[in-house]
Amino acid sequence: MKHLITATGIVLATQAVAETPVLTIYTYDSFATEWGPGPAIEQGFEESCGCDLQWVTAGDGASLLSRLRLEGEGTKADVVLGLDTNLTAAARDTGLFAQHGVTADFDLPVDWTDDTFVPFDWGYFAFVGNKGEEHPTDFRALAESDRRIVIQDPRSSTPGLGLLLWVKAAYGEEAASIWDGLKDNIVTVTPGWSEAYGMFLDGEADLVLSYTTSPAYHVIAEEDQSKVALPFDEGHYMQIEVAGVVGSSQQTELAKDFLAYLTSDAAQQVIPTTNWMYPAVLPEGGLPEGFGDLVTPDTALLIPEAEVPTARDAALEEWRAALSQ
Repeated sequence: MKHLITATGIVLATQAVAETPVLTIYTYDSFATEWGPGPAIEQGFEESCGCDLQWVTAGDGASLLSRLRLEGEGTKADVVLGLDTNLTAAARDTGLFAQHGVTADFDLPVDWTDDTFVPFDWGYFAFVGNKGEEHPTDFRALAESDRRIVIQDPRSSTPGLGLLLWVKAAYGEEAASIWDGLKDNIVTVTPGWSEAYGMFLDGEADLVLSYTTSPAYHVIAEEDQSKVALPFDEGHYMQIEVAGVVGSSQQTELAKDFLAYLTSDAAQQVIPTTNWMYPAVLPEGGLPEGFGDLVTPDTALLIPEAEVPTARDAALEEWRAALSQ
């Protein structure tokens, strides 16, 4: 009888595991790390969903879209988290995303009415350097300086693509000449943000392409006030990061529940001090104290989604041409 009870217990436990729905979320590397927002958001959602949330990482945001395109409707992803408004047009064109049905009181610099993608955070791109050094105040001055910079590849990284569109939005037809001037400043081009920021912290570059919010990490997490974001006279390009439900998912309702949770106060209050970006929905307690002294651009730049594909193609060609010389 003891063996029978034990065997029955094993069967019941196996059935319980089998009946637990799995929600597979594709995201970028840093989101799911132990210091990123992934673990806290996973724990919070699993407390109410009765599911097993599993992260699958694929480099940076542009790499996520590339992977999804390759997998098509056979993808295992239920949710893709980590695209941005520079990629939403291309992502929408795949036909792989479903409407989300989420409503929230978004606190964004722009009105948000997209029924396919849900924003979860936002920020401004900026070069980050060390306090006390003499820094350029625009792209032309940067190109004329001896500042060593490390940037990200626009073909695999959302910050890398954001930089190209930043230059394009600020300079239009003169963007090619800006890149021609910047090419000698570039130490290297990394696949993603983490590699680039690590090189900067290791002293291999004077400046790194990051965000105006990046110094908040050093202030809050390390009590280090030595890092600054450089305010540029041309203005700063905005990034809004989004998540979307994959239409072929077998867990559509669970995926939509997750997006609703992602915009909840519980999830949004995690964002500032783990992803080091502004939350898409302002938490009840407001922003952490370290966010009060950040650079606030006088001019916010953002190319409308419908115009991004044309601007991106032109900017990529200008960037390639400059760096190949």
